[in-house]
Amino acid sequence: MQKPSSLGFGLGLRPVYYREIFESQPPVDWFEVISENYMVQGGPPLAALERIRADYPIVMHGVSMSIASTAPLDMDYLTALKALADRFQPQFVSDHLCWTGVHGVNLHDLLPIPYTEEALAHVASRIAAVQDFLGRRIAIENVSSYVTFAESEMDEWTFVRELAKRADCWLLLDVNNVYVSSYNHGFDPHAFLRSIDVDRVVQFHLAGHEDHGTHKIDTHDEPVSEEVWALFAEAWRRFGPVSVMIERDDKFPPFAELLAELQRARGIAGAVSTVEAVA
Repeated sequence: MQKPSSLGFGLGLRPVYYREIFESQPPVDWFEVISENYMVQGGPPLAALERIRADYPIVMHGVSMSIASTAPLDMDYLTALKALADRFQPQFVSDHLCWTGVHGVNLHDLLPIPYTEEALAHVASRIAAVQDFLGRRIAIENVSSYVTFAESEMDEWTFVRELAKRADCWLLLDVNNVYVSSYNHGFDPHAFLRSIDVDRVVQFHLAGHEDHGTHKIDTHDEPVSEEVWALFAEAWRRFGPVSVMIERDDKFPPFAELLAELQRARGIAGAVSTVEAVA
C-alpha cells in the first residue's frame, strides 16, 4: 500500500473567492472542493471548477455520503460522485465518518455513531462497497462530537484505526476535530494521534472553532486556534509530509488572511521537519 504523495498546502475552494483566484492565481498548491457543489449537469459551478482544475490539483471532499447510516447506499449519489471524479481526476475523494440522514431524509449535519464492533463491521463493509464502485480508495475524516454513547465499546481513535485497516481506506485527519472532541470529552488528543497508523493518513484539515467555555463547537468560521496549531505540529511530526488544508466555511475573511494562515502552516511544517532532520 502506497499512499498518495503530498500535494503541499491548500485551501478550501469557496465561491466568494473565485474572482480573486482567477485574477491573481495565488500561491496555493491545491484546492479542496465540496463534491456536492459540483455534482450538477453544467452551469457556472462546473465552469468555475474547469478553470481551477486547469491550474491547480484538486481533492474532492463530500458531506452527504452518509457512510455510517443504516439506510442503503445512495447509488444515484455515488454515480454522480464517480462521474465528477472521473472528469476532474482529484488526488483523492473523501467524506466523513458519520451519518447524515435516514429514510430518504438528509438532515444536513454530521451525526456521530457509537463505537461498537457492530458499527465497525457495518461501516467498513460500506466503505469497501463504495471503493469498489468508485474504483479508488477514499479517505474518511474524523468528525467533532458533542455526545458519547453508553453503548460504545472502544474509544474513537481505536475505532478509526481499525476502520482504516478493515476497509483498506485512507484517513483525512481533521486536527481541529481531534482537539474539539478531546476538549468536549476530556481525552488526550496526543493519544489519538499516537494511535493512528502513519501509513493511512493522507491529508490534514486545519480550521477554527467557537469556544463556549464548557465546550467547543467546530464551526469553520474562525482562525485556527493556538491549541490547534500546536497539535498540528505534533501531527506533522508523526504523519508528515501529507497534504494540508485550511478550511473556512463562514465569516469569510479577506483572502490574504487565509494565505497568511496557509503560510503559517508551511512554516510550522518546515520547522518541525528541520528539527527532525537534525535529530
